[in-house]
Amino acid sequence: MEKKLRTKDKILQASISLFNQVGERQVTTNHIAAHLGISPGNLYYHFRNKEDIVRQIFREYAKLLETRIKPPSDKTEALDALAEYLDAVFELMWRFHFFYANLPDILARDAALRQDYQQVQQGVLSQVIAVLKALKLNGVIAIDDEDIRDFAHSIKLLVTFWISYLKTQQPDSPIDQASVYRGVLKVVLLFKPYATAQALPRIQRLQQHYELLARQSAAAAAL
Repeated sequence: MEKKLRTKDKILQASISLFNQVGERQVTTNHIAAHLGISPGNLYYHFRNKEDIVRQIFREYAKLLETRIKPPSDKTEALDALAEYLDAVFELMWRFHFFYANLPDILARDAALRQDYQQVQQGVLSQVIAVLKALKLNGVIAIDDEDIRDFAHSIKLLVTFWISYLKTQQPDSPIDQASVYRGVLKVVLLFKPYATAQALPRIQRLQQHYELLARQSAAAAAL
């Protein structure tokens, strides 16, 4: 039997959906309550204000970051781990794209959230570095040790600001799955120059896989 969502969880899910649809700045707590068919008082029983909702969404996002970005273990095939990492990148960018689209503004309005975000990002950098070191150890990429940290920063930079970059290029176009897949493709392309001869064919297949997903998503959105 499907588990019934608590009101608090329904508020979080509705907030993510509305923030993604129209932008976090445009949504008020009254909009969220009306969307769910509950009173504003019922919403305020669970959350003090919209900032409280955004902070809770960020905690969920941070938890997913911690659990989904893992270096390959001894029992895990390294290229499978890279594919899982790319899938995790897509999932997070798509599920929370409102956050990526307007990150500087959201953080500027909430000092506590900004501090939490900076702390989480330090952990993410360490996780990405660990992934890259494991990929090098397993013969997937060939990279100098002193370049790994900068490579990790480049990946984080692309993932963090891809959606906000799209919004600057096409401010009136909605963020769709195809555009997120194109961001994942850019991450794949970062890996290609470092790919070993043994790993390059598989990385090229990953590139083709995400190109196909982007085309399919764009075609579905056009229907």
